[in-house]
Amino acid sequence: MLNIVCSGKKSKGWLEAGLSDYEKRLRKPFDVRWTFTDDVENTVSKLRKPRDFLIVLDERGKILSSPEISQLLDRQFTFGNQVIIAIGGPYGFSDEFRNNSDFLWSFSKLVFPHELMRLYLIEQLYRAQEIRSGSKYHHE
Repeated sequence: MLNIVCSGKKSKGWLEAGLSDYEKRLRKPFDVRWTFTDDVENTVSKLRKPRDFLIVLDERGKILSSPEISQLLDRQFTFGNQVIIAIGGPYGFSDEFRNNSDFLWSFSKLVFPHELMRLYLIEQLYRAQEIRSGSKYHHE
């Protein structure tokens, strides 16, 4: 299971439909649990266990292709690690939090609103699942 910890409250109606559509398609181990909070860093530190793999979304992170993120997640699932993905609020994360992550992932050098990142992220998780299973959803 993927635990997505994100800033703010549940998504607004216009975004909820898209998120819900992808959530229905996700199967273990790509199924997601959402944790909404006003303090992502503190919430992650309380949730994170020693073997958990923490991915922090940040524009300063590494840009990966869809097959690369699929391989990264597959490796963690193979080792039996739970994956936590952190989406920050409008001011991002502290240097200390970023430095304590296992992987800094950037979708782009652009900065996106945290609510839209939820949709971009869940689509990429679905794509990673489909790459792993060999489906034709992702094509190169």
